[in-house]
Amino acid sequence: MDLYQQLILDHSKNPQHAGLRDPFDAEVHHVNTSCGDEITLRVKLAGEAGEQVLEDLSYDAIGCSISVASTSILAEECTGQRLAETLETYAAMKGMLTSRGKDSGDEEVIGDGVALAGVAQYPARVKCALLGWSAYLDALARAGADISTTPDPTEDLR
Repeated sequence: MDLYQQLILDHSKNPQHAGLRDPFDAEVHHVNTSCGDEITLRVKLAGEAGEQVLEDLSYDAIGCSISVASTSILAEECTGQRLAETLETYAAMKGMLTSRGKDSGDEEVIGDGVALAGVAQYPARVKCALLGWSAYLDALARAGADISTTPDPTEDLR
């Protein structure tokens, strides 16, 4: 547990890929109205449809350590990956975070994201942890990426 708390603090204090960069294909701004966390996120894609890669993800985040750490983990785990893989990572993170503790996360899929498994016990904080990920999906859609194949993370919970 201490290791996970340290990972969250490390990502919060030293966020990966932070700072808005050019060029980008889409930019979004999301706000968690329940707590005031905010994020502006940019994506740059490369490659042909069906084989696109997340070339760059940059952001400016203001918020709690959970929100900033989760976005840092998103950037670290997904930058340089094929979009299909990033969507699987998103589904695994969302599934873990919305499971109310039933899913402890798969480190092979979400890497440092397993540090956020405890957030699932606090429904009010789940929005904080998912803010950057929701912004990422929105940015992909605005960039014209096909996100229709995003796996349903609640499928196994039914």
